[in-house]
Amino acid sequence: MIDKQSIEALKSSIDIVDVIGSFIELKKAGANYKAPCPFHGEKTPSFVVSPSKQIYHCFGCGAGGDAIKFMMDYEKLNYPEAIEKLASMFNFSLRYTQGSSDYSDIKRVLQNVETWYRKNLEHSTQTKEYLHSRGISQNSIEKFAIGYAPDSQSVINFINSLHIPIPKAIESGVIAKGDNGRVYARLTDRVIFPIYSPNGAIVGFGGRTMSNHPAKYINSPQTKLFNKSRLLYGYHLAKDSIYKQKQIIICEGYLDVIMLHQAGFNTAVATLGTALTSEHLPILRKGEPKIILAYDGDKAGVNAALKASMMLSSGGFDGGVVLFPNGQDPADMIANDATQEVAKLLRDAKPLIPFVLEQIASSYDLNNPRDKESAFNETKSFLNTLSPIFQDSYIPMASTILKISPSMFTSHKHTKQQKEFINKTSDDIAYLSVLKTFMENPTILDEYKEKIDSIIFDKYQSMYEDITNNNLNNPNLTRLSIDVNIKAIDTDELKSTLSAILIKHYNKKLKEIASSNNIPYQEKSFKIRKIRTDIIPRLKKGEIVSINL
Repeated sequence: MIDKQSIEALKSSIDIVDVIGSFIELKKAGANYKAPCPFHGEKTPSFVVSPSKQIYHCFGCGAGGDAIKFMMDYEKLNYPEAIEKLASMFNFSLRYTQGSSDYSDIKRVLQNVETWYRKNLEHSTQTKEYLHSRGISQNSIEKFAIGYAPDSQSVINFINSLHIPIPKAIESGVIAKGDNGRVYARLTDRVIFPIYSPNGAIVGFGGRTMSNHPAKYINSPQTKLFNKSRLLYGYHLAKDSIYKQKQIIICEGYLDVIMLHQAGFNTAVATLGTALTSEHLPILRKGEPKIILAYDGDKAGVNAALKASMMLSSGGFDGGVVLFPNGQDPADMIANDATQEVAKLLRDAKPLIPFVLEQIASSYDLNNPRDKESAFNETKSFLNTLSPIFQDSYIPMASTILKISPSMFTSHKHTKQQKEFINKTSDDIAYLSVLKTFMENPTILDEYKEKIDSIIFDKYQSMYEDITNNNLNNPNLTRLSIDVNIKAIDTDELKSTLSAILIKHYNKKLKEIASSNNIPYQEKSFKIRKIRTDIIPRLKKGEIVSINL
């Protein structure tokens, strides 16, 4: 079992924005963060994360809770599993009252194997010569913990020497089992590039063959700790510089990252044998850096840069594209003493949106009307993924590139979000502002709760009753607490808002009484007179009065 004090220490050491931001893309929204809810399909973001309250809540489906609850629901884990995965993600050592966990066993395998790989490099002359031939310094070898994996049996013997069961080594991704039941090492006779989580925990390995193996590069398989679509090589070393410089350079390989760091470009990272995908966006959003895509200038590199640029632009990211000329990559250029040229290429990166517009146009013959129409349709589809302001800003450029009238791009449709804002009533805002004030200021609530009846809050009556009864676990109240559009108000505005709510309530009550056939005449006359000559005049003078009629 996990020690309870250890769990509390973990909770206090993690931030919910970092936790959720490791799985979904969060965007800053005032004091909070927003995203489309990961628990139900939606286009307009209604999932809010509050860093001050360390909770999340979806305004659409009602899902909510703390970082542990998110991990349980998102990763389909039970409570202890969620605790252990969080600890592994953030390199936190849990204490156990008895036993251990799968995560700690896997972590132990990875840590020991990493150290062993590094020691093996010292005895592999061929591997060291290869690294030095690529321009990699001894300092970089140590900084990136580069190692060497020998033959399969040596790896298995080392695992056995740790007295770790083979099934645990298989779970770690270091060992695999063939169809014939024979176990073997996944990485053999390869330069090893350890892969870490953003917080510096070892999670897997990449390996480049030192022989003529047809697979030049191999990564660890997906495990409980390793998901290559959510990780970036070198990020744990680059993140401080990324936050300070507000820039991240994304390249295509391990050696590019190592050589860029060696030359002083300390914000460089790389995808792990996969294209940049939407699963990478959460980590790219952290620190809100400008993103520089540094890709090879061949056809594959251009296509990868185009897809990534479209995705990043649609996500509201700022950045640019560098395509390295003449079949070179950053590692080659730096090794050939062209660091200044690399620096200039990175400084002169083509902005993302212009790059996309030019690449779309270049793939068509604009002198052919049919091709020109296809180019227009593709360009318009791309522009429609951008915010209205960016659309307006880049329509002139698109028109110039395609040699068409800007009016062809014009659209005046309201987005769903805009329509929702337009339809939001002032009454809703008034009710919810008062409730939020009461919820955040219990002393103010004590001052007013004897003077007003819950019925005045109309459809929000039950929320008011839960606040007065201190039942703050109500999902609607959680939702209200993190809604950045609803503000708590000061005492003067609270008094005037409450007066307006009460006047509205009694005017409605007046109509109901006047039109009722079930109230005796004398009682009806008394109530009407009471409202008209007593209650409403007192409310208009600023007195808070609520009388049950």
